[in-house]
Amino acid sequence: MAENEKNSKYLVNREISWLRFNDRVLAQARDIRHPLLERARFLSITQKNLDEWFMVRLASIHQMVQLHLITQDPTGLTPSAELDLISAAAGTQLKKQHSLYARSLIPMLAKSGVNVLAVADLQPAQYAWLQNYFEQEILPILTPMADDGTRPFPFLSNDSLNLGIRLAAGSKKKGKIDRYAFIQVPKNLQRVIQLPTGDGQTYVLIEDTIQEFISLLFNHYDIQEVSAFHILRDMELEIAEEDSPNLLKEVQTQLKKRERGQVIRLVAEKQMSRKLEKHLEKALPLNKRRVYRVSGPVDLAFLDTLIKQVQRPELMYTPFKSRLAGDLMGSRIFETIADHDVILQHPYDDYAPVVNFINRAADDTETMAIKMTLYRVSDQSPIIAALARAAANGKQVTALVEVKARFDEENNVHWAGELEKEGVHVIYGLPNLKVHAKMALVVRREFGKTTRYMHIGTGNYNEITARLYTDISLFTANEQLADDVTQIFNYLTGYSMPSELKLAYISPNGIAARLTDLIDQEAAHAAAGQSSGIWMKANSLNDTEIINHLVAAGQAGVPIHLLIRGIETLKPEIKSVTNKIKVHSIVGRFLEHSRIYRFANGQQPLTYIASADLMPRNLYRRVELMVPILDPACEAEVAEIFETMWADTVNMWKMKADGSYIKHSKRRRSVDSQQLFLDHKFVSDKFAEKFIGDQ
Repeated sequence: MAENEKNSKYLVNREISWLRFNDRVLAQARDIRHPLLERARFLSITQKNLDEWFMVRLASIHQMVQLHLITQDPTGLTPSAELDLISAAAGTQLKKQHSLYARSLIPMLAKSGVNVLAVADLQPAQYAWLQNYFEQEILPILTPMADDGTRPFPFLSNDSLNLGIRLAAGSKKKGKIDRYAFIQVPKNLQRVIQLPTGDGQTYVLIEDTIQEFISLLFNHYDIQEVSAFHILRDMELEIAEEDSPNLLKEVQTQLKKRERGQVIRLVAEKQMSRKLEKHLEKALPLNKRRVYRVSGPVDLAFLDTLIKQVQRPELMYTPFKSRLAGDLMGSRIFETIADHDVILQHPYDDYAPVVNFINRAADDTETMAIKMTLYRVSDQSPIIAALARAAANGKQVTALVEVKARFDEENNVHWAGELEKEGVHVIYGLPNLKVHAKMALVVRREFGKTTRYMHIGTGNYNEITARLYTDISLFTANEQLADDVTQIFNYLTGYSMPSELKLAYISPNGIAARLTDLIDQEAAHAAAGQSSGIWMKANSLNDTEIINHLVAAGQAGVPIHLLIRGIETLKPEIKSVTNKIKVHSIVGRFLEHSRIYRFANGQQPLTYIASADLMPRNLYRRVELMVPILDPACEAEVAEIFETMWADTVNMWKMKADGSYIKHSKRRRSVDSQQLFLDHKFVSDKFAEKFIGDQ
């Protein structure tokens, strides 16, 4: 039996699994426990998620089909079969999004006094105001672009909103012929226009406004139709790293080329004629199956703008207050870390100590050096400012800025340049590897000797997303771990390969090897009749090597609990195959992002946190970091975090043996892990019984 055919019995296609995750996010937009504008935000998130998936994942499979590659995915699908399957599933999801928008969100917003109207539904005074606004503010900026023999089809940028216009030219005597023109809606104009009159808050969309007054742009032509459409292009970067003498310039060059990538999707209004659609398919060019038709706005991402304009606090989440670890603030931070390891769970624990760690190091006279990896940072990053200040203060500052971080390339190229100007030693990444590890090392001279302090995390050094994503931070001064981190930084900045790391594990390969060894160890314990257990929390699981070892461990009798938020390609609870494996997914107010890997280890648990998910890209094609939680109090805290999330019945979805998901019924009790964490509690504070092993 072929390996793929054998595996397909307990595997789900990767892309189908991702689409199911996005369906779980879409379910939040239907969930009445979320405030109304937050539900609108969830819908917008699913739209942006799906857009990125098209630009990267579907585009990649589309390229494989075009290249006629003869291969199969782990479930046995060829690229062509996979493309057909996921294209249809994505189309279904698009319809769900627009159905939810039209049938649920828009009516409920209207009941709350937030009206998103068609131009035809405006009152006369509103219409007059809108026409004047169009003529004064929009019309002068628009550029109609004809498509004929002397003026070729215009370039339409990625993620752009456009209008296609079909006109009739000629006379009745000579016969009329179709002419085509296009207008790209300028991105520097507000997509959502608020009207100053009417009941409540009233808004119209800019594309509807342009369509209504389009005749002002085409005098003496008979306008046959005007239809809005949205396009996405293949946005993968193709960087010849080994052949490029300057990685930074190569990334900048490829960023320009990427903007002209192949069109991978077109979403059109349902009423667009087949004539206009065929013209676009030929001009772009575009295969017909890459065209999707929807009722309503062709790009729902405008909901983010609407939420910002509405400003109705009662329709949004109540602001929360993170717990601030006071002993990690101010000048006491290094004294605290020297005394004991500290675990923080963001956003429930404030991110300020992480920023303070770099700030204090930058300004402290005893600091000799700061070394740090940066993958995604905010636009006004206080950490970037602190690193620049540290260099100005005479510290030895080294920053690895990963300029290949997808969709953050331009931002990272900018910050790399700014840091270099301030005297920071900047590394742009490694050839053929993305550096995704999250670590900072501060070297200080204290009492006549060198002391090293570290921050190691599961999330990016980004104080904005730290309020939205759940992540774990470890502060430690462990000398063995400091030796390992020093070796890893030497590997990143020079030619020294890490050898004989004492505590840490890195990818490529090292993390996968350690995890499979630990999984196999649990299998051996179970086979010998000893206690065993595996608890893993990650964003994604689709590495077949890890999966095969988990399946074998489960068959040996190891109880396995997997908290996997997104892609999860292993089918659990299949009789005699994966019946010892249970899979939960938590989707709620905050995006679950922390990675925890825990093993019973003969009643002496081993617990690790990591930057890496259980995916081939993380385990074999990136530099990732996994470290143990050595302090008993910190290890117990991470165990409580996992226990509390496993007990969740409010945000939890359970994966069934066929790979689909069901929402927890909450028949016995209601446990909202994210709310418990906001209240700075664990599930053990609410219930006496243990939940690991529970359904």
